[in-house]
Amino acid sequence: MNNLKKVGLTALAGALVSVSANAADLSVTGGASINFYGEEGKETGNGWTMSDVITFSASQELDNGFVVSVAHTLDDNTVDGRSMTIDMGDSGTLVFSGIDGSSVLGSKDDTTPTVGEEAWGDVTGATAALGGAANNDMFHYSNSSLIEGLTLAAAYVPSEAATEEESSFDYGAEYTTDGGITVGVAMGENNADADASIDTTIVYGNMVVADSFTVGFTSSEADSETANSDVDFQAYGVSYAMSEEMSLSVNMSSHDYELSTLQDQDALGVSVAYVMGSMTFTANHNTVDNIAGTGSDDRSGYNLNLAFAF
Repeated sequence: MNNLKKVGLTALAGALVSVSANAADLSVTGGASINFYGEEGKETGNGWTMSDVITFSASQELDNGFVVSVAHTLDDNTVDGRSMTIDMGDSGTLVFSGIDGSSVLGSKDDTTPTVGEEAWGDVTGATAALGGAANNDMFHYSNSSLIEGLTLAAAYVPSEAATEEESSFDYGAEYTTDGGITVGVAMGENNADADASIDTTIVYGNMVVADSFTVGFTSSEADSETANSDVDFQAYGVSYAMSEEMSLSVNMSSHDYELSTLQDQDALGVSVAYVMGSMTFTANHNTVDNIAGTGSDDRSGYNLNLAFAF
């Protein structure tokens, strides 16, 4: 019996050593913020809110050199993100998002430099920039090792029988020079609506000037199978780093609707940000004319945010 115990303890010790040698790297990061929001001529109730985000992550290097990681994000006590990433080195990176994935088009909908919200943000009902399909249980692949400065990406959203007949797919390329110039293009098909497929194309560019200024533009168009539903979008922005702590930005955008009864939605936004260690204060004021194409429906919104990272 004693010999059996020794054998059992020896096996257990070996197993523990094996587990320890292959233990994943675990980490917890998070942040919290206090926010004050309001809109001109609109009852928003108590404008004070708070937000807290905690992300749990783990990673492990496999025998073949690949690194597999998983992240789980809680946002205001709700699961806001779940993803698994396989970093294959020179072969690229594959991400499977269980919750809150982003397509290539979705991540490039408005690339104009800003230290706060986009020009069309913080105004209820305003049409957002043109993006692609975003969903749960989707794939995203990227590779930046083929040519220096060039990043290729593609995303795939499988179809859901309840809402769409076909899957959605988009792709893009982005090139960044040593001189601070970034240009890119993204395109694809969004089949989130089974009755109306939308083909979207986005081109964009940003440039750093004199180390302190960044200027940029985004131009996109969405062609829908639904009659009179096409939309064109243009955005321009400039940001200025006054110091290492403080930055300013001005952004403007316009939506041009194919439907003749809709008027162009024009937006202008001004933002400021101040960073002190792990604390960031941002403030922005946005004005939108002809909200969602409705003439004479003009409104402005503002947002103050004090955030802490830990």
